Amino acid sequence: MSITRRSFFRYCTLSAAALGLDACGLRLLREALANPAAPSVIWLIGSACTGCSVSFLNRISDKAGEPADVADVVANAINLVFHPTLMGSAGETAVSALKQAYNRGNYILVLEGAVPTAFQGHPCVVWSYHGREVTFQEAVQELTPRALQTVCVGTCASFGGIPAAGSNPTRAMSVGQFTGRRTLNISGCPANPDWVVWAVVQLLLGNPVTLDADGRPSALYNTGFTGAAEDAIIHDKCPRNPGKTGTVLAEAFGEDGHCLEPLGCRGPFTKARCNGAWNGIGGHAPGQAHPGHWCIGVNAPCHGCVEKSFPGPQSFSETYIP
Repeated sequence: MSITRRSFFRYCTLSAAALGLDACGLRLLREALANPAAPSVIWLIGSACTGCSVSFLNRISDKAGEPADVADVVANAINLVFHPTLMGSAGETAVSALKQAYNRGNYILVLEGAVPTAFQGHPCVVWSYHGREVTFQEAVQELTPRALQTVCVGTCASFGGIPAAGSNPTRAMSVGQFTGRRTLNISGCPANPDWVVWAVVQLLLGNPVTLDADGRPSALYNTGFTGAAEDAIIHDKCPRNPGKTGTVLAEAFGEDGHCLEPLGCRGPFTKARCNGAWNGIGGHAPGQAHPGHWCIGVNAPCHGCVEKSFPGPQSFSETYIP
């Protein structure tokens, strides 16, 4: 299925609620997509499981008139120059296209995965060119200064995540920690595909993005698009919140519908719109229940995967006392 800029615009129109777009924003997006000088996108993967790319690829829609998946949308609508999984070319041909985009300078740099710094960065090699291996560390160091914006997709790139946990031998760290530059962080393990599209759309529109203290868009990780105070943390939005619903506290896993806070749920400390947008355009419509679209809905505790503290000793333990 060939996805055009027109299809991408339709995708964003139908996803307007999830992406926080009003009529004015949609008009500006149409104009941005019509601009032949729109930014290119370079997507690199460092120390990670590629789970954020998989999440991105799984953004499937079965609605008539919408793009089949995000991979097609990105590749054909916003000029994805380089992605190790999605690009059609390979080897030095692919690297040459990346270098051309680098020389032009008009690109958005998307980084997935932590930066390993031990062994001169060689735990992660992203390409070879003219017989020389280039590490993720070197690529990040070279590409970030000329990027219009660096977007960290996933908790590994944003905060170090699992690759940086404990006494790892690769000395992996977040992109921001490595470069010393402020990055736009779309954290999550994996990152929600709607949030990634939201970030790209804001950059295409040239909109300023308000970031929280951890470099995350406040619109996604704090108050949400509604601006309501109860959108601040997952616990406040959880249908199992005992203070709002009188839900019984769970004593063991598998107790359907019970509050999982005594078993280590991190919802009371986690800021994200997880209940509003997971694997479905528009996420949860007002007044409409979609119980299976987020961790709580499938009877699992929140692990706080969007936070800097993930993973910690509490992330997968049976009990956690803050």
